[in-house]
Amino acid sequence: MQTPPLASTLATLLLVPALAWACTGRGANSPGGASAEKQSDAEYDLGREALHAGRPREALDHARKAVHFNEENDKALYLAAMVHLVFCDQDASPDCSLEEAEKYLRRAVKVNDGFRDAKNALGTVLIRQNKPRDAIAVLEPLTKDPAFASGHLAWGNLGLAQLKAGEVDRAIVSLKNSVTEPRFCVGHYRLGLAYEEKKDLPSAEKSLSDALAVQSPDCQALQDAWQRRGTVRLKMGKTEGAREDLEKCVVLSSKTEAGKLCEKTLHDLGGKT
Repeated sequence: MQTPPLASTLATLLLVPALAWACTGRGANSPGGASAEKQSDAEYDLGREALHAGRPREALDHARKAVHFNEENDKALYLAAMVHLVFCDQDASPDCSLEEAEKYLRRAVKVNDGFRDAKNALGTVLIRQNKPRDAIAVLEPLTKDPAFASGHLAWGNLGLAQLKAGEVDRAIVSLKNSVTEPRFCVGHYRLGLAYEEKKDLPSAEKSLSDALAVQSPDCQALQDAWQRRGTVRLKMGKTEGAREDLEKCVVLSSKTEAGKLCEKTLHDLGGKT
């Protein structure tokens, strides 16, 4: 079973409005405390702008400075974690550290228990670290939190964690909840994975098709969904449809893991004809 990459780490960050949470401000009552908070917020703003401009190393530097000035700046802790995830989405980046991302997110949640986006991000990090049980413990309460405006993301991540933990039936229930937001193509894709794991190939094909039917550039470029639907269609004996999916997959990129799988499968198909 393949685990998809984060759909968009930067898009997740954009859910966080600038200065959305008041920092508790360790040291605010000490001389210079208020000034340190202002410096921390200023560094956070610079880091956020740098990340949006595509300069992650600069963003991380500012985020670390922001945390240095104020260890309880939850926004800066979250930003530092997101930058590490950006690095992890880049092939072979030496700056990728899921351990650092987890550390920053746990600190952010400890400072601000109401920081729901940080809890959701922590769940994704734990999934990527192959800690599905820990992820479930973080994400399950979040799916029951009516104040979390992006509840479909929590359901989608919970379903993936359950799938990785071998809880296929529970994963299907969670992922069905995630796609009550019909444009959540990653949720449809993961539901397809769950049905494929259950060997319900018609339902897997439908869910993967639902993912690819969402009219957005990100969803149309969801390479893993093209690869999986091609594989499912091959299992169903739909060779021509599978070939079309795999060719689309390779067009998107032949250098990714999914692209290489598609290229190999196409080569194998060519050898049989």
